Amino acid sequence: MKLQSGVARASVLAFSALLIIPSIALQAREQGTKKPSLSLKASPTVAFAPARLVLVAEVKGGPNDYEEFYCPTVEWDWGDFTQSVVEADCDPYEAGKSEIKRRFTVEHVFRRPGNYRVTFRLKRHDKSVGQATTQIQVRPGLPEGPDDR
Repeated sequence: MKLQSGVARASVLAFSALLIIPSIALQAREQGTKKPSLSLKASPTVAFAPARLVLVAEVKGGPNDYEEFYCPTVEWDWGDFTQSVVEADCDPYEAGKSEIKRRFTVEHVFRRPGNYRVTFRLKRHDKSVGQATTQIQVRPGLPEGPDDR
């Protein structure tokens, strides 16, 4: 009897391992290919016109060689009817070797008061592969001299 119950336990343990190990391997594989996320922060978020703001977009998580984010076209939509576009010139992508850029910093001047929605976008071949937005409030400033009235 004891031999049979020991064999039964070993069979159950072996069967459980067959179910658990592939699940763990799948989770590890999915985490390695998980798409990075984007965040966008402005400093300051409330200012007086004309306002010079610094914006920082960060790529968080995901693998360092995430192909969709490698050598992207960077587009800034300032929410004031202007845009900035930066295209990079990079070496061809190589899995495991090519690294994505994780931080993008830029300054922009908002000349008029208003509430602005700034959008940071990464594009590949004219297709958006990721974006982040933030809100900025620019309040009326004081006139600097007789010509500003």
